[in-house]
Amino acid sequence: MDFPQARQRFYEEINQPDEQIDLATAALYLAQEEYPGLDVKFYLTALETMAAEVMARLPTERYPLRMIQTLNQYLYDDLGFSGNTEDYYDPRNSYLNEVLDRRIGIPITLSLVYLAVAQRINFPMVGVGMPGHFLVRPAVEEMLLFVDPFHRGETMFAEDCQERLSQIYGQPVNFRPEFLEPVGSRYFLTRLLTNLKAIYISKNDRLRTLSVIDRILLLFPSALTELRDRGFIYYQLNRWTEARQDLTDYLDQMPTAPEREVIWICWRRWANCKRVATFTAVDRIGVMKAKAAPHQIFGIVQGQSL
Repeated sequence: MDFPQARQRFYEEINQPDEQIDLATAALYLAQEEYPGLDVKFYLTALETMAAEVMARLPTERYPLRMIQTLNQYLYDDLGFSGNTEDYYDPRNSYLNEVLDRRIGIPITLSLVYLAVAQRINFPMVGVGMPGHFLVRPAVEEMLLFVDPFHRGETMFAEDCQERLSQIYGQPVNFRPEFLEPVGSRYFLTRLLTNLKAIYISKNDRLRTLSVIDRILLLFPSALTELRDRGFIYYQLNRWTEARQDLTDYLDQMPTAPEREVIWICWRRWANCKRVATFTAVDRIGVMKAKAAPHQIFGIVQGQSL
């Protein structure tokens, strides 16, 4: 495949069984596309150093709760990691190198740091993809203790997680057991990328949005909504051939999709004009408002906490 070098390395990392994917390595290759001079080995070494320092602080009796306490003291008290509540949607919060440099991030990237250090001290933990808020927990089936890396490693039980989710959404949430199921590496990376996608769409940054969608499709090639969204991005970038291919493939598999009228309009404009087009004409015929926020066009719910 003809990829930039960073994307090729990302592809090689994810092109193996899910349990063998190293999340930190894959996340750094994601970041390397945004930061071409990024030294992946430097940041992996930094994680190894952090793990060694935690290891030196571990008590003799290394049962899970004591290990969590030691991790929390090191990451939050000694190093000063914290959740970015002032500028949550700063894209830097989603890049692991920036999170390690600035020691600030969002739930999913702080969870990534937590998981990476825990893995390197032989304390297996897993990510928990609760809607709107990412958590981690020890990889011990009978131990349903959850850790919130965004809130200084606060430990919680399932009831606390339900309360946290209701706080996030500002209303009671119909909580389901699957909200607390562990997630695999591909899901983790996709959720990280989906967060970046929403940010770049809100900024109307089409090229970065396209780059993010491309990598989501490397992780899940059959993700139809991503295929659709990439087609619309290609259309807005006047890349007609690629737009037509993606949107045709999407309609082949979703012939009754609610967007089919918009897609047909795109095709007719392409056929008639073959020049720069916007969604203004779509607005005029009442199918879609051209000045709608980008996240409305692409079906993204902006503002979801990840």
